[in-house]
Formats: sequence, C-alpha cells, structure tokens
Amino acid sequence: MRRAWIFDLDDTLHDAGRRILPHINRAMTDYVIRHLDVDEQRANELRVQYWRRYGATLLGLMRNHGIDPHHFLWHTHQFDDLPGMVLAHPALGRALRRLPGRKFVFTNAPRHYAGAVLRALGLERHFEAVFSIEHTGFRPKPQAAGFRRLLHRHGLHARSCVMVEDNLPNLVTARRLGMRTVLVGPGAARSAVVDVAVRSVTELPRWLDVL
Repeated sequence: MRRAWIFDLDDTLHDAGRRILPHINRAMTDYVIRHLDVDEQRANELRVQYWRRYGATLLGLMRNHGIDPHHFLWHTHQFDDLPGMVLAHPALGRALRRLPGRKFVFTNAPRHYAGAVLRALGLERHFEAVFSIEHTGFRPKPQAAGFRRLLHRHGLHARSCVMVEDNLPNLVTARRLGMRTVLVGPGAARSAVVDVAVRSVTELPRWLDVL
C-alpha cells in the first residue's frame, strides 16, 4: 500500500495563531452576538465552551441553536488580505516534495478558506485533495466519523496513513484507527500516541525511516 500523508492545515502547514485565528475567533464571537442576541462576554463563553465540548464551535451552535453551518462558515472566514496574513516556512514546499506517497489536507475549517490558504502558500499542487468540515458531514476532528469518511472517500487504509497535526486529541483518534502520528509544534514531544514530534513540517523528510 502506498503511504498517504494527511495534514492538518492551521498551525500545522502554516502559523495561524499569530494573525488568522485571532481574526476568526473575533468573527465567530461577532456572529454569536448577532445571531443569538447575547452580549460579548456570553458570546465568547459559548464560542470556547462549544469548541472544547464538540471540537468545533460550529457543532455546538448547530446542536443547541439550529445555526445553518454554511452561513456560519462563510461569514466567519472572510479576510480583507488573507495572503498577507499567512505565515509559513519558506522550505515547506521542498519538504513536501521529498515525502513519497499521496498527500491530503484534513481540516475542521471550511472548504473555501482551506483552498484560499493553500493558494496563498503556493502549495495546492502538492495535495491530491482537501477534506474539509463540510466533507465530514460537520463531524469535526477529533470525532472518528470524519476520519472514516476521509479513508472511505479516497480508498485509504489507516495503517498506510501518517497523520500530521498540532492537536494531540486529533492524533489520539488517528492512532486508534491505526495511523502513524506526527505532532507538530514548538513544544511537541513523543508519547504513547505520538510516533514522531517535530517543530515544523519541514523536518519530516529526515524521519522517513521511522514513518
């Protein structure tokens, strides 16, 4: 079986934490204020509470308030200058070229945003497909349902896959399904569910003999 590399997007392929995620969080809070008619403090509480409980603020809004997911995702992922906000390692493309096998992006973000980020990064050509929150049926990571949908849609076997993520709970699910796992981040460390820990995706080629 050919190896398949499955990459998270935000804070894995690019640094979203400094510019993009604060913008999205603000947009989500504003959305909750407008559509649930609550004040800013309550809106922030709900945004964080639903993210922690369900894996995505969206899912909590859908289940508890009947929010239309497409409307929410479109209006909370708009940017005046997304390319100017994207931060990534200049050697990322070279590193991806050195990884043999199929490559996918699997993200809890919406399809239009993921595509825009990959275009801004100049990385579209490296990936066979993007599997977004819409493709999971709005069952975000770390729920196993989305992982299974990805595997089924693209004819993948979990044991031939390497999941590359900055979020440990998502790697726990990947590991339970039989995938190899890579944790990305400045404080990343190996553990019972992490096969390889790296500061950046650019380090992955040196770990090919392990993965």
